[in-house]
Amino acid sequence: MDKETFRKYGHEFVDWIADYFDNVRKYPVRPNLKPGDIKSQLPDNPPMESQDMSVIWKDFQDIILPGMTHWQHPGWFAFFPANNSPASVLGEILTAGIGAQCMVWETSPAAAELEEVVVDWLRQMIGLPEGLKGVIQDTASTATLSALVTAREVATGFSCNEKGLLQGLRVYASKEAHSSIEKGVKIAGYGRENLRYINTDENYAMRPDLLEKAIVDDIEAGYIPACVIATIGTTSSTAIDPLQEIGLLCRKYDIWLHVDAAMTGSAAILEENRGLIPGADKIDSFVFNPHKWLLTNFDCSVFFVRNPEHLIKTMSVNPEYLKTSRDTEVNNYRDWGIQLGRRFRALKLWFVIREYGVQGLREIIRNHIKWAHDFAGWIDSSEEFELLAPVSTNLVCFRWNNGKRDDEELEKINRLLLQKINEPGEVYLTHTTLSGNYAIRMSIGQRTTLKEDVERTWQIINEVSNLIV
Repeated sequence: MDKETFRKYGHEFVDWIADYFDNVRKYPVRPNLKPGDIKSQLPDNPPMESQDMSVIWKDFQDIILPGMTHWQHPGWFAFFPANNSPASVLGEILTAGIGAQCMVWETSPAAAELEEVVVDWLRQMIGLPEGLKGVIQDTASTATLSALVTAREVATGFSCNEKGLLQGLRVYASKEAHSSIEKGVKIAGYGRENLRYINTDENYAMRPDLLEKAIVDDIEAGYIPACVIATIGTTSSTAIDPLQEIGLLCRKYDIWLHVDAAMTGSAAILEENRGLIPGADKIDSFVFNPHKWLLTNFDCSVFFVRNPEHLIKTMSVNPEYLKTSRDTEVNNYRDWGIQLGRRFRALKLWFVIREYGVQGLREIIRNHIKWAHDFAGWIDSSEEFELLAPVSTNLVCFRWNNGKRDDEELEKINRLLLQKINEPGEVYLTHTTLSGNYAIRMSIGQRTTLKEDVERTWQIINEVSNLIV
């Protein structure tokens, strides 16, 4: 492709994206397709000859776009937000255009130093204490795995790296913890049987008394408690584990404390939400995702550690061909995580923070939280619906229930209700289970969502429930 052709389609693509930002609500949030519908339109074999970009571009619009789920839709209330923004997309374009591999300072000095600055901005924005140092990872799953591996090394005196010794180490998390923890425990070599799930209270938060009992029982049985993972905003209900009490237990028994705040951590940029992270001085590692609620497109997850030397000692492998003359003077972020190769993720984050400012980001998140509490109020005042979990930030868990059906029948009704709510494609909600009860989740966190979209969703829910119940 020559420069002029690149310029032509570059302008066309940017124009299309700009229009997409304005017109995304015209698409169905989720396509009404069957498995294989897209694949059946694609050739089985790769093209042997070059194809004109006009043909590729047309196929994108005719085949790919109709098969996309539109996470940036104002009617997106499913799973969790995965936002982008014009500023973030522009930063991503430059990152792709430059095409740098940012594994060490010398391969991209600006990338390394901008990452150091922007990550510390985020530390200040969410109120983490000075002294915590951060690095950008791809996802919270990777950051949690990094924490688990580092906790493993600290618990074994770093002998596992050298001798491969690993036995009898325990990891603790609440029953509501994210599935990435179980995966990380398996990958890090602890073994699934050494992950101990701790029961929760009526608000679905971990019970410190049961955590301490599990720790004491394990010590008496000859196990080594290596890591506790607390959650600030569980996936099912955004429950908040009591971090202060958990932190005190971790200090008492000398256990690594990792905090998973993947989505809800962003809410701590609000002054009124600084109480989300009490006892932050007791944290060993902490992760949250700007790619969820801080308008920075996927992927961009920020991982903080109290003692970077532990992380570096765990992750660093230093072959001759990676050594540089500046290694002792700089942060080489290849040693701060699992990956050697690293994208320039800090650039889009820098664009977003500067474009919106802290106050602009606060206003967006504050609105989402207010609308979630408004929605919860409508549920609470309804005779046909009930809340199934406290509303801590932007997620509302509820179900239809007139009090005259058993749980099995209620599950069938609410499954059908959710299906019918989503079918027209105007909005998209998802579900979970809480205490064995089927719950519909209303997650309010999309940049393009307006108060009217939340009000319209409540209207749809009531219209559908009146038709099917």
